[in-house]
Amino acid sequence: MQIISESLVMDDLKRMATASFGNLVKAVVDVDRGLLAVDAELHSDLEALLLNDGSKQKNLWGINIYPEMQAEEFIEFDSMINMRPSQGNRSRGIDDGAIRKKIIEIIAKKIKR
Repeated sequence: MQIISESLVMDDLKRMATASFGNLVKAVVDVDRGLLAVDAELHSDLEALLLNDGSKQKNLWGINIYPEMQAEEFIEFDSMINMRPSQGNRSRGIDDGAIRKKIIEIIAKKIKR
């Protein structure tokens, strides 16, 4: 598990995917701090890592990254940690388009293709 504060090269992401799930890397994004945590079996482990680093739970969203995919298939907005009825998110996805857009922007800055 690691927090990416600067950037991550695509080859490293591909190696992480191969070593764990084969085709994906689980990640959690802090949309307030612009951080990305990657490389764990569970999104909740990455969430805990960021919480211990000072993030606030309301800003943390779980995604899956598919390094071999392009465009919209590169990021999958799906995680149990996203189920937050108190924040108006009643699914494993991310219902708020503005949050999805912010995540896409953060991923674009953090992952160097």
